[in-house]
Amino acid sequence: MGQTALTLTLGLYFLLAVFGNITDYGANFQFVKHVLSMDSIPADPHVAWRAIKLEALHHLAYIVLIAWEALAGLLCVWGAVRMAIRFKSRDFNEAKALAIAGLWVGMLLWALAFITIGGEWFMMWKSPTWNGELAALRMFVLNSIALLLLQVLNTGAEGEG
Repeated sequence: MGQTALTLTLGLYFLLAVFGNITDYGANFQFVKHVLSMDSIPADPHVAWRAIKLEALHHLAYIVLIAWEALAGLLCVWGAVRMAIRFKSRDFNEAKALAIAGLWVGMLLWALAFITIGGEWFMMWKSPTWNGELAALRMFVLNSIALLLLQVLNTGAEGEG
């Protein structure tokens, strides 16, 4: 049940993040706004042109992130449920497909949106206040480990490894 439990846990994490982002919209919106506007890093005319100052685009980016988290969470939870139903079945490995898709979606969220775009393009790493790279790396690693376990451990009717 380890693969199933870990996938379900990550799915619930994503869905709780979505719930928090919707019910307390302003808290994490500030993070997105400051990263995109690059207003919390030292002024540098060589990269200042990258900043997005238009608040409507901040909201759009935040909504995309929330939808991305929701997709990852729903795929992971749905995949974990399918895995649990087929736990002692020869179909267990086929049941992993949605979970694997959800974990890939999650890994791309952390690697592309936060580490690559936020971290490098918008230079989030320079911000003493709005630097989310360590949290993004932590979640990328957790998703990666879960994905590796799902893809490496091929189990079936004999039970889950």
